[in-house]
Amino acid sequence: MKPLRASWRLLRLLGHIAKGLWIVALRFPALPPDQQHAHVQAWSLQLLAHAGISLRIVGQPPVAGPVLLVANHLSWLDIPVLHAARHCRFISKSDVRGWPLIGTLATAAGTLYIERTSRRDALRMVREMQASLARGEVLAVFPEGTTGDGRAMLPFHANLIQAAVAAQAPVQPVGLRFADQASRATSFAPSYIGDETLVGSIWRTLSAPPIEAVVHYGTPETAQGRDRRAWAQHLQATVDGLRQSG
Repeated sequence: MKPLRASWRLLRLLGHIAKGLWIVALRFPALPPDQQHAHVQAWSLQLLAHAGISLRIVGQPPVAGPVLLVANHLSWLDIPVLHAARHCRFISKSDVRGWPLIGTLATAAGTLYIERTSRRDALRMVREMQASLARGEVLAVFPEGTTGDGRAMLPFHANLIQAAVAAQAPVQPVGLRFADQASRATSFAPSYIGDETLVGSIWRTLSAPPIEAVVHYGTPETAQGRDRRAWAQHLQATVDGLRQSG
């Protein structure tokens, strides 16, 4: 039954991606930003449903910006999960822009791109994020910089948190977790780490029993005199608690 279930979900996903590309190409140019954001959120929620994933939100998503969301990073699903809970602009590695299909959708969703190996580009991104926060936008980053195994978190990189310090904007910690819908035990099916391939991770997710994506929003906080490194350490501990208690 697993191959049949996965194949059916995959067909639905491919059709949904095609629908998203059609919306981006033909409808987005005529829509104001708030309606674009609503389309992205609805599309992301439907994508999760096609993959056999439900969404549970704990806590209060931000009603409006400026705010920087910081979350742990587990899977290729993290971005659509956070979009489904509350539209936000992600900061992503520059490679994503060139990915077939995904790059087009990510760009349409307002993604900001950074060359992670370039210190100069990191400084450019901090300035761009600061300007976005000054405009009242909701941004999101994964400060671990890469996906973890869902058991222990990786250290938070502090560079991009400097944007919130400079903009005097709040940061809201967010804990992500995937759980088996029936048992509520943590599900590692969507994980994407180490030598795993994206295709393998997608197929394992689509083959799994129904999964619940849990998004646990913490309380927004300000720097309160902390520099970016001290704040990043505090935020990591807070996110760690949220992901385990969601």
